[in-house]
Amino acid sequence: MIKVGDKLPAVTLMEYIDTPTEGCSLGPNPVPVEQAAAGKTIALFAVPGAFTPTCSAKHLPGYVEKAAEFKAAGVDEIWCLSVNDAFVMGAWGREQNAQGKVRMLADGDAEFAKATGLTLDLTGKGLGLRSNRYSMLVRDGKVLTLNVEGPGKFEVSDADTLLAQAKSLKG
Repeated sequence: MIKVGDKLPAVTLMEYIDTPTEGCSLGPNPVPVEQAAAGKTIALFAVPGAFTPTCSAKHLPGYVEKAAEFKAAGVDEIWCLSVNDAFVMGAWGREQNAQGKVRMLADGDAEFAKATGLTLDLTGKGLGLRSNRYSMLVRDGKVLTLNVEGPGKFEVSDADTLLAQAKSLKG
């Protein structure tokens, strides 16, 4: 399992872009993790699936609501990862008003989850291999803090916990 001090895995995630920008077409776009994390401080959190009850009611909304506080604490970007496709992540981000606050990144084949060792096997429930629920602060691709939830828990990967850690690292 990934730990504090490790680099993020060199994998590519996908992001649905609603509005084309220079160098970024409309639709799913690749996000090479190493390149996207270079020179930035990132609040990264992962959930087992988009549109799930706890993730939609508490997890993602907490990060959306506190986005300005994360920026004030020195965080450049907030990333939400899930083992879903880019279209689902884009739709979930729109529903949760995450645009411009939280990047909704798809780990469609669970490549990031497997590379970090933070997987949750829900094949017995018909959901396949998912990501465990966790959060981390990352600076220039290196893990500074890591908060991994126990099965069925939502206690340490929330926005308040990670924001407190970001503030302590800034000061």
